[in-house]
Amino acid sequence: MAALTPISRKPLSLVLPTVAAFGGFFGTFVGASNGSALFGILIGAALIASLAAFYILVLKNEQLSRWLNIALMGVLGLVLGGIPGLVLGALFGWFFGWLIFWMYEGRYRQHIHPYLTSGQVLWHYTFRVICGAIFVFLITPILVVLPLSFNAEDFFTFTPEMLRFDPGGYSLKHYRDFFTSNEWQRSFKNSLIIAPIATVISVSLGTLAAIGLSQSHVPAKRAIMAILISPMIVPLIISATGMFFFYSSVGNFLEGTLGMDKTFVGYIKVILAHAVLGVPFVIITVTATLVGFDRSLTRAAANMGANPVTTFFRVQMPLILPGVISGGLFAFITSFDEVVVVLFVGSASQKTLPWQMFTGLREQISPTILAVATILVIISIGLLTAIELLRRRSERLRGLSPS
Repeated sequence: MAALTPISRKPLSLVLPTVAAFGGFFGTFVGASNGSALFGILIGAALIASLAAFYILVLKNEQLSRWLNIALMGVLGLVLGGIPGLVLGALFGWFFGWLIFWMYEGRYRQHIHPYLTSGQVLWHYTFRVICGAIFVFLITPILVVLPLSFNAEDFFTFTPEMLRFDPGGYSLKHYRDFFTSNEWQRSFKNSLIIAPIATVISVSLGTLAAIGLSQSHVPAKRAIMAILISPMIVPLIISATGMFFFYSSVGNFLEGTLGMDKTFVGYIKVILAHAVLGVPFVIITVTATLVGFDRSLTRAAANMGANPVTTFFRVQMPLILPGVISGGLFAFITSFDEVVVVLFVGSASQKTLPWQMFTGLREQISPTILAVATILVIISIGLLTAIELLRRRSERLRGLSPS
């Protein structure tokens, strides 16, 4: 752990431009929402720099300055955006009140190595700011959808009642539409049928492929790996086009020669197509798990008389199970959220939830899509949380992290 560096106050020539840059960054959003991003940048930078100079040179009291900044930003947010603006303004006020004195008192060097140069310290925090900005731009569209799904009106925008936090502006009507609509429920059931079966196929084939490619005597391993993971590299529209021609021939054979039901054949085609998309994720996660696998365990099992099948299920599988389940969850998410391939390969009988959402946007512009999107986000967060827990368990089993 880095030693604590003594705190020393920094000159205003460093503090003011830094906090002004942050003020300009946040002012971009405020200005853009009011019609001029450039105006927001200039006003934000000037306002924060002026407040920082006032707090440091005049008030000289960090606690008082923080509370005053929260009050000022809150009032400004209330004037510009009502109650939501008040909440955001207070949060910005707390952040800038902390940032100003964090910079001025030199506390930014307190928990980093004392031998770092100014340029290295600058890059240390610049890298984190860039990562944070990327995270904000990625997560903001998702955060916008969540409250919109509770809109009492059939709009895709925030109503005045919602902005005032009026309870009458919020409703569960879109969720009721989803759970009571036959069309939405049929597509949801199709997704629940197709995704698990495709996941089982992906896990079975992907796990066996990963174990085979992990053997040292397999020739052309790199070429085989490149071919197996190509579905996640090739543009999806190209893969979908190729699958359309291939599975059309397969469907004609199953229907014409074997006499299978057309709807059943449609499910087979979509499931196999989604399994192809899920296999690369299983191969990658299981291969990563096998990197730390001790090969002497399988040789010891063979010396004790165990056949390859017993060795696999009793020795290998318990150790690589976190990677297998992680790959399966990725494959499930891929199948559950996929819309392009099913449009090419499936028919109306196999309409999945993403397909229904696409139709709702193109034909009816149904606000129920917002509720469905929220449900899918919650499911994805749950699955990704499970993946992270399994990853940590896998590292503990392989001795890569402390228990």
